[in-house]
Amino acid sequence: MAGTVREALDALPLVDHHCHGAVTADLTGPEFESLLTEGEAWPGVSPFDSPVGIAVRRHCAPLLDLPRHAPAAEYLARRAELGWQEVNRRFLTAAHAQSFCVDTGYAPHPVTSPAELADAAGGVAYEVVRLESIAEAVAARGIEAGEYAGAFRAAAEEAVRRPGVVAVKSVAAYRTGFALDPARPTYAEVTRAAALWLAAGGGRLTDPVLIRHLLWTAVTLGLPLQLHAGFGDSDLRIHHADPALLTDWLRMTAGTVPVLLLHCWPYHRQAAYLATVFEHVYLDVGLALHFVGPARAGAVLAEATEITPFRKLLYSSDAYGVAEFHHLGALAFRQGLAGLLQDRVDADELSSTDAVRIAAWTGRDNALRLYGLPASDPGRD
Repeated sequence: MAGTVREALDALPLVDHHCHGAVTADLTGPEFESLLTEGEAWPGVSPFDSPVGIAVRRHCAPLLDLPRHAPAAEYLARRAELGWQEVNRRFLTAAHAQSFCVDTGYAPHPVTSPAELADAAGGVAYEVVRLESIAEAVAARGIEAGEYAGAFRAAAEEAVRRPGVVAVKSVAAYRTGFALDPARPTYAEVTRAAALWLAAGGGRLTDPVLIRHLLWTAVTLGLPLQLHAGFGDSDLRIHHADPALLTDWLRMTAGTVPVLLLHCWPYHRQAAYLATVFEHVYLDVGLALHFVGPARAGAVLAEATEITPFRKLLYSSDAYGVAEFHHLGALAFRQGLAGLLQDRVDADELSSTDAVRIAAWTGRDNALRLYGLPASDPGRD
């Protein structure tokens, strides 16, 4: 769609406020297809035959010097021919992002570090510390239960002091869901829960008391807190990931750190409500955008912006593994947001000036403000 809004968004260097690294290995066909879905392999059914697979063939094939809608076999062959370094470079630069906030706590595959991601993209990268990983590392030291609360707090404080760290993240939605007692647990409660967890060998943190302790510790660290909500992989119980379940906790934490609700679909309307009524709540619809593709991204964004204050919506790709998702997420965001804003301008519900401001806020400036990032790339980390 032509017009000043689309032109402004196309030219805007984005801030991807939540993403992951890209794989640093050449992938076989099945390995690549496995990264196109949040679920398990589908025997006899290719993930290329899904909305995200179709979007990859349509919008990513040209960056590999292939025609739009190139067959999957040709796509995979060309990808292998170019090699992972060149593939990553092409898609990451095509995303046209000036900054990436990279979650380093999830890496079942060998992936780029924040610095490597930034180098391939020609931008700058920052780190998002995953708190469950910190807690599990503390447990692996073999500490006593009574030491756990202090040791976790100290380890989290040390982690956020690392150069380039701009936020912390929790995957409580995966581990316990959000239907938690919102109150801060006492030291005695934490110690009892830690004793049970450590006696069982530590490992994956799923105890609701310790997850509550983790969230309350996050509030004291002073950095923005990212929370996965809604859409995710098969480890999730999605009805437990409705961010509306956090309402009482959000009420208790009002006036503290910014809380960034990530992804949110299909609960993006609930997230929009929370961002409207709580000053410290923000949201994005990352992950969903590349799964629905540019064809439906505008519909998701339109629902997310029905009541969300325009200074409360951010861009993220949540890209992981295949660099195609960095490009596809950015493309879907730019096209979807430009389309819905231009529609409002055409209907005289929005001025062109306001539409361009909203585009810049959402794609870049809201993240710059919340994370305290420089307005332009000062150099690479």
